[in-house]
Amino acid sequence: MREILDRLTSRGDRVVLELDLSRGILEVRPRNPLAALQVLNATNMAVLRENLREAAADTRVAGLIVHAVECSQPMSVMEEVGSLVEEFGRHRPTVAWAETYGELANSLPAFQLATAAHRVWVQPSGDVAIGGAEVRILLARGMLEKVGVEPQFGKRWEYKTAADQFAADEVTDANREMMTRLGQSLVEDAVATIARRRGIDVARVWEGVNESPLTPEKAVELGLVDRTGYRDEVYSTVLDDWGGEPDDLRFVHRYAPKTSLRRMVRKSTGGKVAVVSVRGPIVTGRGTPGATGRESAGSDVVDEHLRAVLRDEDVRAVVLEVDSPGGSAVASDSMRRSVIRVRDSGRPVVARMGSVAASGGYYAAMGADEIVAQAATLTGSIGVLAGKFVTQGLFEKVGLKREAIRIGARAGMLSPVTEFSEEDWAKLDESLDRIYTTFTTLAAQDRGMEVDELESLAKGRVWTGSDAAANGLVDHIGGWRLAFERACVLAGMDPATAKASRVSHLGFLEGLLPATSSESRSQSSLVVPPDSADALLAGAAAWLGLPAGGALSLPMRIDIR
Repeated sequence: MREILDRLTSRGDRVVLELDLSRGILEVRPRNPLAALQVLNATNMAVLRENLREAAADTRVAGLIVHAVECSQPMSVMEEVGSLVEEFGRHRPTVAWAETYGELANSLPAFQLATAAHRVWVQPSGDVAIGGAEVRILLARGMLEKVGVEPQFGKRWEYKTAADQFAADEVTDANREMMTRLGQSLVEDAVATIARRRGIDVARVWEGVNESPLTPEKAVELGLVDRTGYRDEVYSTVLDDWGGEPDDLRFVHRYAPKTSLRRMVRKSTGGKVAVVSVRGPIVTGRGTPGATGRESAGSDVVDEHLRAVLRDEDVRAVVLEVDSPGGSAVASDSMRRSVIRVRDSGRPVVARMGSVAASGGYYAAMGADEIVAQAATLTGSIGVLAGKFVTQGLFEKVGLKREAIRIGARAGMLSPVTEFSEEDWAKLDESLDRIYTTFTTLAAQDRGMEVDELESLAKGRVWTGSDAAANGLVDHIGGWRLAFERACVLAGMDPATAKASRVSHLGFLEGLLPATSSESRSQSSLVVPPDSADALLAGAAAWLGLPAGGALSLPMRIDIR
């Protein structure tokens, strides 16, 4: 067996790697076989991280060609891909190209990623559209009132603007301030990154932003682009420079590292790092898996996975992946408790934030030893909101009769049939105050701050990862690899020999077996939402930006396209 492995891995075949973003990027593998077939040619982020790292040391690999176009991923994901390309470029040549960086549309994330390569090309008929970011604020109260819906929400405090989307008549100063700073931070980080990678002055990049869209000639003049050319010209030039042939091309996710076969017979000696995910809105119970298209993170499942870590003596550290806008305060607190228990066992926990880890998502992460976020991650939002849509007027407008009979003084407090009474508002305010005080007190404790200092960063305000790091809400700016390395370092392990193991990944047969007790790992339960007018309204609210599921929810979604 050893002789076969040596013979197979000693071949001197030249390889030219390709990363084609037009085919898509996946952060999570689909569990549904049909969905998996639909994204067969997409690049999985986990494979991309591992293969680029191994390819950088592979003498067969001549370089990397990146087709740097938009791929419907948040800016934080594009940021991590760019960092992986830049790291690979420290060892091998890299080239990025695109037909256009935006066509009558902004393409700042894709262009920022392209500048991670040594050389940047654009088609002669294309554009370089890097015109900054537009952050939109939508208030829906007027529309809701027209159809007979009365929004009633309480919040803690002024920056928790999910409530404003439905209950405010005008954009508040706090809302405008927060959204302006979010946009500024995202663009400032992108401009600084582009300037550093291209070796030009920041002012020159800002010139490109403010004069966008740029012609290819202007982009070359500013030093943003190296050459113009079509795909065939890019490839013929690159292959000629690197001594390659078309047959040498391999997608990064189809590349077989020289060490991949050896891994089959080599046992890891560096210890194990467990990877546990918190993905989607946070709910109590078991949540729903990604295969349903409505993935949510159930506190029962996250706790189940972290309890499995406690039982596994081989696990020496944990990476907690958080990509969640928040949700249930109770579920978020349960997750934090589970993280603390792992830390108390002597195993360090490093939270790795994805595109968003805010409100309840921040709550779940804040108990970790360290937090890693991308510069474009949306995080913070340490605040609370709760309320309801009173739909009685809507029912009356369409000729429906509805009457609620209540037994008990607080029965139907959150019912959509009637408005809050003064006593209801008092109870709601009492709950909001309690949740907010608990959230801020524990956040201050976890982050080693005084409560007053933490409070100044809370009030429901959302921060980019860059600003959160400057304010002490996160520890490091980086991606998954940095989180893994920090977990290893804290546990006294060598990242080069440590093994990452996803606790949530069950084999096909394991997933079919029934759990024997609450200590068993099993697949999440499927929960079908109620089919009613109120449920449809809640779904519409979620589409507008208010996630269903609890008091700790992110107030908005920001996309740069």
